[in-house]
Amino acid sequence: MTRRDLFALAATSIIKLPTETFSGWPTLTRRSNGELIVAYSGSRQAHVCPFGRVEIIRSQDEGLTWSTPQVILDTPIDDRDAGITETAKGTLLVTTFTSLVYQKQKLYSTEAWQAAERATTQQQRDSLLGAYMLRSTDGGLTWSTPYKVPVTSPHGVIQLKDGRLLYPGKKYPDPSGEIGVIESKDDGLKWRWLATIPTRPGDTAENYHELHGVEAANGHLIVHIRNHNKANAQETLQTESTNGGRTWSVPKAIGVWGLPSHLLRLKDNTLVMSYGYRRAPRGNHLRTSKDNGQTWSEPIILSNDGAGDLGYPSTVELKTGELLTLWYEVLKPGTPAILRTSRYARPDAR
Repeated sequence: MTRRDLFALAATSIIKLPTETFSGWPTLTRRSNGELIVAYSGSRQAHVCPFGRVEIIRSQDEGLTWSTPQVILDTPIDDRDAGITETAKGTLLVTTFTSLVYQKQKLYSTEAWQAAERATTQQQRDSLLGAYMLRSTDGGLTWSTPYKVPVTSPHGVIQLKDGRLLYPGKKYPDPSGEIGVIESKDDGLKWRWLATIPTRPGDTAENYHELHGVEAANGHLIVHIRNHNKANAQETLQTESTNGGRTWSVPKAIGVWGLPSHLLRLKDNTLVMSYGYRRAPRGNHLRTSKDNGQTWSEPIILSNDGAGDLGYPSTVELKTGELLTLWYEVLKPGTPAILRTSRYARPDAR
């Protein structure tokens, strides 16, 4: 199947939400019962603002129609980058982080932004900074009180076949910029630091961001990293562990310009990486691997009509064997970002 053939089969659609606000950094997951859930930062005014909150939407028909949003976290500051995972026990884990970047950039563009500031003291806002997790044991009907975890990353936690949960990410808030993995052996209730991921010679950890991982069929763990070091700037780097995450290889370039990456293992053990592509023509790409991540296919173009801010795609495998990818995107300059999906026949790695 050629890239053109696949693109011709793709059917893209926009998810209609009740209000025309900015929605960003989503993660799509498919539960064991077939339900699709998306966690994202919604009800925003802009890419950076104090109004972001974590919302979820659901689909019972493989992404053809979607529910109205359910708000699961809304702190007085900016709640961003929501990841979602269903564990082997059926628990839903949502990850997010809070931000005060809008203060540092002095982006007080409206009276509403200033009013939001007046609702809390600076000390209260500072106390809210952190990486958080929320937990649901009833399919997302109710959620735990958010609790802090050591790292953050857009797409969140991965389930390992030995029962452990692994969360590759970046320490936050932490000036060191250290990246690594934390693990949980009790279904996400408690987390401990497992290992630091090393840096390449000449790189700094401060310029590594937005990790995501997958367990390959051979048991190796693969993590992709958003790289902003001078060497291979804005490319995806890959690191691997052959001992369950206790140690990791030095990250290496894999020849993929674009970021950040979401990783998925299909039923036939093919690996899929989905990532944003912010060069003209702007859009979202996908690549596959048939050899446990040692090599990756040429890019498969899912969208190429982006007008600006976009990306953070994540992919699920549907019961038909088709793939569904979801991302956020600004369709026209000056308009808020929306959530958009692409449904397509399963590609074959080359």
